[in-house]
Amino acid sequence: MAAVETPEQTVRAQAKYVHSSARKARLITDLIRGRSVPEARTILAFATRAVAEDVEKVLRSAVANAESRPDLHWNGDDLYIITAYVDEGPTLKRHRARARGRVGPILKRSCHITVELAQSPAALAAAQAVPAAAPKRQRAPKKTEEPTTTETETAEAEAPAEETS
Repeated sequence: MAAVETPEQTVRAQAKYVHSSARKARLITDLIRGRSVPEARTILAFATRAVAEDVEKVLRSAVANAESRPDLHWNGDDLYIITAYVDEGPTLKRHRARARGRVGPILKRSCHITVELAQSPAALAAAQAVPAAAPKRQRAPKKTEEPTTTETETAEAEAPAEETS
């Protein structure tokens, strides 16, 4: 099995006890895994499943977590989804009356949705290149006071002296 390297700085958001089956939610998270945040938002906006709204809430929360951290200067549009997964939550077991005095089980499933974000490699390279490309700030040279000359004095100095014979 190949090891997958993940960036050191990631931001995560989680929604627990979402009232949907894990199987239905996994269909949506499979669509957005590995994509950029704007692209994932577009996909979730046009998804027809009801659980897409819950996944979109988790994605918005993860972006807000990334933007609110003072040690990371991340823009929401420069992020991409590293991992998006759904775990099963607890199942509520209910019963429904059936024919001839029997009972039929009703399983109300829930799930936990997790989305993890990191800065895109292109934005990371651009952020590292900007400080290296920017010249270091240098001090301005000290101003020395020079005697001021008027325009007539400079014109006389530049013009060759005419000799009269």
